Amino acid sequence: MIQISKVQTPHGEDINSLIQSHEPEVLNHLLNERIPAEPPATKETVKSKSPKSSLEAKFDVSNPELITYERGYLKCTLLGGINMQQADRLRVTLLLERVPKLSPLHSVRQSGLDLYNDNFLQKFIRSAAEKLEYGTSEIRLLLAHLIEELETYRFKAMENKRSKKIQPRILTPERREAALKYLKQENLLKQTNIDIGRSGVIGEEVNRLLMYLCFTSRLREQPLHMISLGASGTGKTYLQEKVAELIPEQDQLEITMLSDNAFYYFKQKELQHKLILIEDMDGLSGNNTGSNGALLALRELMSKKRINKRVVSKDAKGNMQTISLLVEGPICVAGTTTKERVYEDNANRSLLIYRDNSSNHFEKVMDYQRRYSAGTVDAKTETEIKELFKDMQTLFKPVSIRNPFAQELKIPQEVFKPLRTNTHYLQFIECVTFYHQFQRELKVDEQTGETYIETTLEDIAAANALLKDVLLSKADEISGACRKFFERLKSHLKESNQSSFYAKEIRSSLRISPTTLKRHLYQLQLCGYLKIVGGDKFRKGYEYEVVSYEEYQQLQNSITTALDMALEKIKGK
Repeated sequence: MIQISKVQTPHGEDINSLIQSHEPEVLNHLLNERIPAEPPATKETVKSKSPKSSLEAKFDVSNPELITYERGYLKCTLLGGINMQQADRLRVTLLLERVPKLSPLHSVRQSGLDLYNDNFLQKFIRSAAEKLEYGTSEIRLLLAHLIEELETYRFKAMENKRSKKIQPRILTPERREAALKYLKQENLLKQTNIDIGRSGVIGEEVNRLLMYLCFTSRLREQPLHMISLGASGTGKTYLQEKVAELIPEQDQLEITMLSDNAFYYFKQKELQHKLILIEDMDGLSGNNTGSNGALLALRELMSKKRINKRVVSKDAKGNMQTISLLVEGPICVAGTTTKERVYEDNANRSLLIYRDNSSNHFEKVMDYQRRYSAGTVDAKTETEIKELFKDMQTLFKPVSIRNPFAQELKIPQEVFKPLRTNTHYLQFIECVTFYHQFQRELKVDEQTGETYIETTLEDIAAANALLKDVLLSKADEISGACRKFFERLKSHLKESNQSSFYAKEIRSSLRISPTTLKRHLYQLQLCGYLKIVGGDKFRKGYEYEVVSYEEYQQLQNSITTALDMALEKIKGK
């Protein structure tokens, strides 16, 4: 009996091409691997037959950085995966090889290949066909199927990303009732501050409540903004992040770095009433000048509550046209920086808080860290408090606020740039009233029909207590970091019973870097708080003397007296 067998040659090859391009051992291998020939196929057997194995496709995205696509005798590997953001291009680093690879030369690599660019794609196909000794039509078909698979894969990935968008917070009747009960309790601000501490914010009793109320103001038409100042490693970002955990996630937008025009490409109302958290202001200013496009757009959103930019674009017919990129606020901005003077334009629009750098505060924080590491912190209670605060935030509604005592309120005369500071002062009082909206009677203006709530004297007293340090920093002509150093210096000199000092001995006693010390001494001397009484530049250095030890206390008393007198005057009427 005669048995007919057949030799399976690689796709696109025949016996002649194999003899010309390969070693004789290849023919021996193919003969040993020959298989029985199948009888001629009838119409019925053709219908029931599965597709040839040479046309089976395998698309593997189990490793997004190493996507593979295999079809027939060709295999594509995308090194580094694909870009999920730019849907108008499909730039890849492609490895194309034959399977099985009969020779090390049967592979071709191409970096930066845009599969949507037909000219470059056709050049690659011709080059690959020559190197792989394969037909151009088969390679073209392979890449066409690859593009379809990649488009489907990218579309699904983008859809999944959209579906993960944080949904609005929906409260059950029980949670709504609990949040409402909390907001109606007596001594609301005092209890709020206590519970902020119970949520994991250690120390900073004034700053944390001030920041929380500022974040709450994002819901108003005139939000407040805040910048946290302090040296590196003092916990500026930590405080901001921990207080932000009390705000619903859908109301936040955290930013580490932005390009100059990034703000203009948000949707028109995407940023409305959002809390913009900037981890470090330097992230918005690559050149550290504070004057780049991102900071400019941010300042406009803070002040004008909208930004508008005209750009040139092509319409569907290819004609050039000018379109408007409009983004509307209002927004609440919170950021941290070590460079108060660099970001002065942004600081002027914000409330400034300085971190507590006392050893007592650091010990509290380190004690909490030790307890957390030991597992003795009640993490469940902390989470429950955070969720309660988020529930409370969802209950606040836009409401007009009128301050019947506003005309009697005056900020201290010592404050620099009084116009903006006065606005911040009045807005913060309104923010305290806004937080108490469920404890205020809703009134109606008989002439306009507008509904509103009124500020109380208790609101003003609470705002004064929280804003004293902020107003003090606005009235101080030296920076916050320099002021802290100066007060430490005066305390050290009093304890040491010294009337004068040299920079070298102070640097050793206060443990401060030479460059920081030099900067502070220069600023204090320039503003007249220190004077040189001896020494020289080249040997031991200059000998300094404090001009006045009471100037800061006098400034504090002046600020406190001005606020208290205004409040007492109102009460006396």
